[in-house]
Amino acid sequence: MATRINRAIELLEADQPIYYTGGHTGHVLTYEQGKADAHTWADYINVGMEHGAFDMTGLAHYVQGLLDGGPTNSGHRMPTVIVEAVVNGTDEANVRFSSWQFRQILARGVHGILLCQAETEGAVRAFVEACRYPIHLQGVDPMLPTPLARLGGSPSIYVARDNAAGKPYLRVGLRGKGSEPSAAPVWGLTGDEYLQRADPWPLNPNGELLLGVKLESPEGVANCERILDVPGIGFAEMGPGDLSLSLGYARMPAHPHPPEMIAARERIFRACRERNIPFLESATVDTIGARIDEGVRVIAGGREEVARVGRAHSKRTMPV
Repeated sequence: MATRINRAIELLEADQPIYYTGGHTGHVLTYEQGKADAHTWADYINVGMEHGAFDMTGLAHYVQGLLDGGPTNSGHRMPTVIVEAVVNGTDEANVRFSSWQFRQILARGVHGILLCQAETEGAVRAFVEACRYPIHLQGVDPMLPTPLARLGGSPSIYVARDNAAGKPYLRVGLRGKGSEPSAAPVWGLTGDEYLQRADPWPLNPNGELLLGVKLESPEGVANCERILDVPGIGFAEMGPGDLSLSLGYARMPAHPHPPEMIAARERIFRACRERNIPFLESATVDTIGARIDEGVRVIAGGREEVARVGRAHSKRTMPV
């Protein structure tokens, strides 16, 4: 029996790898395709809006199709849906100016967002804050002026601070009311219940949103430790395609990658392990066992056979 709305989080909490399908250049976003995908072999569906169309109407129809085609064999209302956002996480200002995208995406009832080209702590902090309601205070700087103080004129200008462990605090969430009538029914909740549950995991242990970052530039790799220190990140990956392009390779080098890419992968993976953040990477039938044993927990590649072999290796019991 399902214990969570978000199947991917439920599996990660059990230290089980999750497998996704869906490309970076869009998805067929129709009601009919949603019904067809409702019993996908994958644990979550990636909707690639980074390079695909920013189609909110299509996304709403697709999600409704998933819902009407469900429940899944695992007992969840629908498979987890994570959308790759259009905005690049190159800097804080860019993400803040583009935060309307996150509101629109989450209003369709999806379960997570992936921020591509994450390069700075400030950009990722702005991403997390934009996806949170202000009622949630885990990870928020306790020295911020209270709402009542701000009503009285206390300035809301804020210089980012670190907590006692040297990790960045968040500011108050920026997501506003208004999307509950569309998002809450998808999750099978009332509007008030959705406000409580629509928060990033594992920062909020009861949260059902899975927020990820893709580190795919020299700057992202160089800043990966501070980026991954930002509270609210649920998974992370090295983007080998864009990273290789930024390093001067017109075509991504085949495995084994060149030394600089291997070093980047090891740095990001180590930072994820140190922070208990699930690491995303592709695998084949021949490598999936080793990837799981190494600690990779989000599996790319979109191949059902890899998932079948991997699930047997990890002794998974949740039905597909």
